[in-house]
Amino acid sequence: MLRERFAPLPQVDLAGFHCELAEVAHERRVRIDSAAMDVMTDLSLIPAASIDVATAADEAHRAMQLRGVRLLLVTDSLRGVVGVVTAADFLGERPLRVANGRGIRFAEISVGQVMTAMDEMEAMRLDDVLRAEVGHVVATLRRSGRQHALVVEPMAGGRLRIRGIFSLTQISRQLGEPVPASTEVARNFAEIEAAIAV
Repeated sequence: MLRERFAPLPQVDLAGFHCELAEVAHERRVRIDSAAMDVMTDLSLIPAASIDVATAADEAHRAMQLRGVRLLLVTDSLRGVVGVVTAADFLGERPLRVANGRGIRFAEISVGQVMTAMDEMEAMRLDDVLRAEVGHVVATLRRSGRQHALVVEPMAGGRLRIRGIFSLTQISRQLGEPVPASTEVARNFAEIEAAIAV
């Protein structure tokens, strides 16, 4: 059946050619008043970077580095999301506290011991994000003092699906300006624009 339906594609002999790597497409530039969806990683289009809750923390950190991400969704054996783990969780003092508190070696720490559990988190609703601008997302991240935020959408039976992720690093890259994280509440667009202009 495969032979009947699909003919092989022609191939090029590479002998004598100088080959270069393709350039990665640049992320779309945005402004503070651009649609929030322009800076959201849409998990219906891009597979989520995830890791099992029982994975060793150092292995998860390596996986994060290999994937070029700074946040992993943590899943259980049923593939349900039970938390998130960020690069800061591996590099901060949390792993040392866990190791000392449990009397285990650093290498024995699991993702589940350093992650932020879902019941300790908040998320933005997709309906609100669809009506929001980048400035609203920046203000939300600054108020929470976090580098990342999850976006959820409702499903049947009262369940929620994680639909997207906002990253302050990605937003800064797309704005072309650094956006400092802060726990201070940015009250309006003027304050956000002033923070970006610094």
